[in-house]
Amino acid sequence: MKKTAKLYRMVTDKHICPFGIKSKDLLERQGYKVEDHHLKTREETDAFKEEHGVKTTPQTFIDGARIGGYDDLVAHLGVRTMKQTGTTYQPIIAIFASTFVMALAVNWAMAGVIVPSLTFKIFIALSMCVLAIQKLRDLYSFSNQFITYDLLAMRWVRYAYIYPFVELLAGACMIAHVFTTSAALAALFIGTLGAVSVFKAVYIDKRALKCACVGGDSNVPLGFVSLTENIMMIVMGLWMLLAY
Repeated sequence: MKKTAKLYRMVTDKHICPFGIKSKDLLERQGYKVEDHHLKTREETDAFKEEHGVKTTPQTFIDGARIGGYDDLVAHLGVRTMKQTGTTYQPIIAIFASTFVMALAVNWAMAGVIVPSLTFKIFIALSMCVLAIQKLRDLYSFSNQFITYDLLAMRWVRYAYIYPFVELLAGACMIAHVFTTSAALAALFIGTLGAVSVFKAVYIDKRALKCACVGGDSNVPLGFVSLTENIMMIVMGLWMLLAY
């Protein structure tokens, strides 16, 4: 006999609860037949919450027992989700993996064959641009994290607002092969200053900080990844100066 579960979730003209949809999907994937009850008005939702003494919906019931909301259901069924908790490297891994694939595609479009040195240069330039975009999404939040460890930004806050634009323009110039000397010097400057700042904060001062490299709302820990980003810019800057 197929297992059954009752699900109460908010579905109105103006709002469909995403966790209600996820709860239904999770139950069905776990082999449950779902009795899907829609709470179609705010008044109906409030009455349900008051009746069952809960603060949120959706709510799932299995064998007459209330399991709770989506997180409670996940715990009850013993499954894993993509929810990020605590510090994580997932954002930076996603960016570097994506820009590497993009670099391969651009390399192929330009040369018709994969040239490792060309792929590497395009990869760094694209990574700089994408990381800059992450910072530019919310400059205010980025600056709040950046000024806690960058040596120049600590003394001159405006540098935190300038940095993403320099990173973006340097990366774009590297891709286009224009203003190469200026782009190389800019990459060298921000890369070297960034590397020294990260090294001091993490390995000398032993401070546990979050990295602003992927934006101010990041939970990426400051450390090796941040140092790698800056070293990549240093290498690219030196490479461009020597090559051009």
